[in-house]
Amino acid sequence: MMKSLDETGYWALLSPISAGRRTLRNRVIMGSMHTRLETEPDGIARQIAFYAERARGEAAILVTGGFSPNADGIFDPDGPRIDDRDEALKLRPICEAVQAEGSLICAQLLHAGRYAKIEDCVAPSPIRAPINRYTPREMSDADIRRTILDFAEAAANAQAAGFDGVEIMGSEGYLINEFTVTHTNKREDDWGGSVENRHRFPVEIVRAVRAACGPDFLIIYRISAADLIEEGAPTEEIAALAQKIEKAGADILNTGIGWHEARVPTIAYPVPRGAWRKAAANVKAAVSIPVVASNRINTPDIAEDIIVSGEADMVSMARPFLADPHFVKKVREGRAEEINTCIACNQACLDFIFSDRPVGCLVNPRAGRETEFRDTPAELPRKVAVVGGGAAGMAAAAEAARLGHDVTLFEATDELGGQLNLARAAPGKNEFNETLRYYTGQMRKHGAKLRLGQRAQADDLEGFDHVVIATGVVPRIPDLPGIDHPSVATYAEILSGARVAGETVAVMGAGGIGHDVAEFLVTEPAEVHNTGTFCSTWGVDPEFAAPGSLVSDPLAPKPSRRRVVMLQRKTSKPGVGLGVSTRWILRNALRKHGVEALCGVVYDSIDDDGLHILLDGKPRVIAVDTIILCTGQEPERSLADELASRGVAVTMIGGAKEAAELDALRAIDEGVRLAQSF
Repeated sequence: MMKSLDETGYWALLSPISAGRRTLRNRVIMGSMHTRLETEPDGIARQIAFYAERARGEAAILVTGGFSPNADGIFDPDGPRIDDRDEALKLRPICEAVQAEGSLICAQLLHAGRYAKIEDCVAPSPIRAPINRYTPREMSDADIRRTILDFAEAAANAQAAGFDGVEIMGSEGYLINEFTVTHTNKREDDWGGSVENRHRFPVEIVRAVRAACGPDFLIIYRISAADLIEEGAPTEEIAALAQKIEKAGADILNTGIGWHEARVPTIAYPVPRGAWRKAAANVKAAVSIPVVASNRINTPDIAEDIIVSGEADMVSMARPFLADPHFVKKVREGRAEEINTCIACNQACLDFIFSDRPVGCLVNPRAGRETEFRDTPAELPRKVAVVGGGAAGMAAAAEAARLGHDVTLFEATDELGGQLNLARAAPGKNEFNETLRYYTGQMRKHGAKLRLGQRAQADDLEGFDHVVIATGVVPRIPDLPGIDHPSVATYAEILSGARVAGETVAVMGAGGIGHDVAEFLVTEPAEVHNTGTFCSTWGVDPEFAAPGSLVSDPLAPKPSRRRVVMLQRKTSKPGVGLGVSTRWILRNALRKHGVEALCGVVYDSIDDDGLHILLDGKPRVIAVDTIILCTGQEPERSLADELASRGVAVTMIGGAKEAAELDALRAIDEGVRLAQSF
């Protein structure tokens, strides 16, 4: 039954709003994401499926990944462009699929500037970006004027292809943003120097796009509300630019947070929810057109509060629409508790993109792969046993039950979660609470029988058509003299709270678990839960008024709860195997808290004096009161082995199949795909 806006509890979020000559059905934009789907052989079909699914989920506007307006602006050699009319027209089926579901679709126009991974990249001034090996060529006056026309032509191409509008990317350190701040604009001509000159480039682009596309075409401008770099814009310059952009013809101002080279986390899990809402509020105070808040907004409650508070008129969420394409629809139907919440892990979205793979999602394997999954119920329902209630087991059980199978899940402990219960103890990873909530809710909604506190025996599994073994992992205990010393604890004991570390700690192992444990040991919980504390930790002005919104060095040392030494046998840099989009955050956080890292270590023994090692061939004693083993995992297969001895066929998934770190991404994907195969 349809609920009223008041009955949903989210009347502001779901209420219509006017933007330009359009009326939007609610206050939610699916923000732009690079998907790399366009690089796949069936790219158009996959994009249609991807965007149409999110339109069915009732986002008011969907913004595509960035299209360059010319050859100079491509992010990489394979980056998408929209400067060719005939190529642009091939995108029409995507637009039509979205519009048929009641949403608007806008093409993002993005010139990468000095971030372009091409030799001939360009910028206002020839200053190399720290994240790019190429030094840009300084644009001439003719280059600048041609680029303005290129933006207008690109917008006209998008209009011809059926897009309802464009989003002009003026934030996150890309070309337009580079013109607006003295950090990257050292020019002394009409395009640099004074604030008026530095703002001329974006203003002229908006004017040109409006002139080329007419009054009915929607123009969103993505303004940098907090650069988070030295020599970034102060709030008065941001407000002035916002006013000029409104006057030039923009219909909506979306807010971007931080440059890609910034040393402050902006969207990953260490950032508190809604941390940047005040930055959007500063922009809203300067203009009369709708302003959009963005970044680390992942629940309807936060979104509603931002709009009700008057800090923004709308919200933009990108990754949350990977996690759950039906986010808005579920809110409207009074099913907010069924939203599969984005946990800001970046493992399958940004990390996939940075490794040249199509976008995905840890908590939703369907994201970006919609054509590989079915939603139709099973033709022949089966009786399925799932042993283990961790990520893999929950995903398999929930999906199998959703497809109509008779599912029983056995979990030896009294709670679901498995290794997720350890992972969510790490700073910021309490977002895994949402994953547990979602999958538990899905299992109960679809009738899976939960046998908590029951360790499945071989006899319990007789009569099932399918037996799924998702029994997870156990910590690997190295063969080392003194390994049973009272000072030694496993990562599982520490993260679960079964053991409490002392004041001085050695962490054996510097992989993902080792980094999580080290951060757990030195970080105060408030640093990732409280926006004020987060801002203080990373040198951010909580009012977002200072130049670049910085008031101190983001990497300045911070007090630590403990003295921690992290060790690894490998000679490579610690954390090299971590996700590319988050490892710098972890490294910097540990460095700020004084964590020492030793590489190329040979472990010798443990005794009352501490951990004995060889470093560079020389003996050394790490004098600590706690030694934590983060030395890998072993698959727990005892039940699988017993069943095999009885001739019972089983399928192993997750850690039981392969004990590789705490890999929830692989575990959930395997669970869902297995259930799809029944």
